[in-house]
Amino acid sequence: MYVLCSPCILSPSLRAKGITHPSDIAVFARSIGRCRKFGIDVVPLPCPETLYLGPDREPGTYLERLNTPEFATLLDGLHQQADKIIEERGPPLCILGVNSSPTCGVTSTYYGAERDAPARRSGRGVFYAQFPEIPARDVFEFAKYRIYLAAPLFSEAERTYNITIAELLRSHYYEVHLPQETGDDYAERDKKEYARIYRRNKRAIRDVDIIVAIIDGADADSGTAWEMGYAIGLRKTVIALRTDFRRAGSHERVNLMLEQEARVVTNGNELLAALGALHASSPRREQTPA
Repeated sequence: MYVLCSPCILSPSLRAKGITHPSDIAVFARSIGRCRKFGIDVVPLPCPETLYLGPDREPGTYLERLNTPEFATLLDGLHQQADKIIEERGPPLCILGVNSSPTCGVTSTYYGAERDAPARRSGRGVFYAQFPEIPARDVFEFAKYRIYLAAPLFSEAERTYNITIAELLRSHYYEVHLPQETGDDYAERDKKEYARIYRRNKRAIRDVDIIVAIIDGADADSGTAWEMGYAIGLRKTVIALRTDFRRAGSHERVNLMLEQEARVVTNGNELLAALGALHASSPRREQTPA
């Protein structure tokens, strides 16, 4: 189990001068940390720009610096090197890239101004475009793997379903904070324990990247609604899972205040798609609940 990786994620010094900030390095480290946590090997690809322009280079677009027959020949050779890795190891989970890169961008690339088009355009960089069959993930999105699972936990059925969703997420390489697994699952609690649970869960929401909230029922659980609101106030990504087919109105699945700032999905497959989850044929992959 492995990912192919833009080499500058492992060695930021390979990037063009002046474009790497401390926040970038922190994101690169979180991405590598995710791979280590789940036992995913990181296999670096060669850096086409470094090989062609050298390590001490100024930033530039593809059209400005790389649009030459010599560079096209270099890319062909690097593609063959990557094909050998894939032949030996099997298909990777994905390719990790850095958006805006002329060669290794995933959903955006600095291709260069052409006619009325802006220099930055949608699509993969020219190197990653040679692997359309392999899923690609921007390193900044891949680094967002810590999830807080907000959900009611007052009945055995609720707790069992929560564990099912948590295990689904973990099987797709997400770290999950599930409050019921850290002591928030019983009624006999004094005020001191209430305060401790509140502080712990509040801190966990601040620390994660994404909130997944289960909002089944005639109305969403009040605690879950509070956790969603707090997360939205922190500008966290919130995805709401509602398998309940009842609707609050002709245009609402549930309370509109919860829907406006969250992406609502209706089953496990939609949840994984909303997260951009990695899929593999490895033993970690499990059946997706309906």
